[in-house]
Amino acid sequence: MACTFVVDRDGALLLQLRDDKAPYFPNVWGLPGGAIEAGETPEQGAARELWEETRLRVDGRLRLFARQELPEQERVKNYFYGATSARQEDVVLGEGAAMVFVPPAEVLDRPFTPGSAEMIERFLRSPEYASLT
Repeated sequence: MACTFVVDRDGALLLQLRDDKAPYFPNVWGLPGGAIEAGETPEQGAARELWEETRLRVDGRLRLFARQELPEQERVKNYFYGATSARQEDVVLGEGAAMVFVPPAEVLDRPFTPGSAEMIERFLRSPEYASLT
């Protein structure tokens, strides 16, 4: 799996509300992302998923923030990050119930997919996040 921390000019983080049709963890929040396809690197998968779900690309290239082992799900999540000059009105909802930029102080006030909340909290306290804001 690959997902992306997308940060706008104001430091807001792009979050996705999964819809009730999601095969895993419906109706909870997560990051844009999904499965890595055959022949893709995790970075390519993250960029493709971001484009499919939002029609956005980050300014510059995606950079790896962390890898997270989720043995109970038999998954590894690759977390990438990047800044965008895009605004909310530029987001095209391609998947899920909502895709919104959320101010950092409001991000953790919602239910998340497993492992996401701890990784988001870590990212928001990181020098990588600080370098984008």
